[in-house]
Amino acid sequence: MSVASEHLFATLPDPPYYVVTFSSDRTQGEHGYGAMAERMVDMARQQPGFLGIESARGADGFGITNSYWADEASILAWKKVVDHLAAQRLGRERWYRDYRVRIGRIERAYSMSESEF
Repeated sequence: MSVASEHLFATLPDPPYYVVTFSSDRTQGEHGYGAMAERMVDMARQQPGFLGIESARGADGFGITNSYWADEASILAWKKVVDHLAAQRLGRERWYRDYRVRIGRIERAYSMSESEF
């Protein structure tokens, strides 16, 4: 996903918070994917409980997007947004050969500059 961002890494609060990991294998061709991806990120940023997003995609079409949320209720609310539901349907029809969604609670986080080791 080529979502423009001011930062490579999302700026997040101290844990706990939640992550939705979306791993996907893209089909060939654009078919409006880039515009929809940008729109979904813009919409997600407006949702209560949204904390940030990080995304990368390889030349082979495999990508991973992590979106971060304050709580599970925020994740469930985002999943039900009508425009997001439409994008999910188009994803299954046009953009993805396969995908996986995983949701987890982040209990601890640190960076290279603040390593626990």
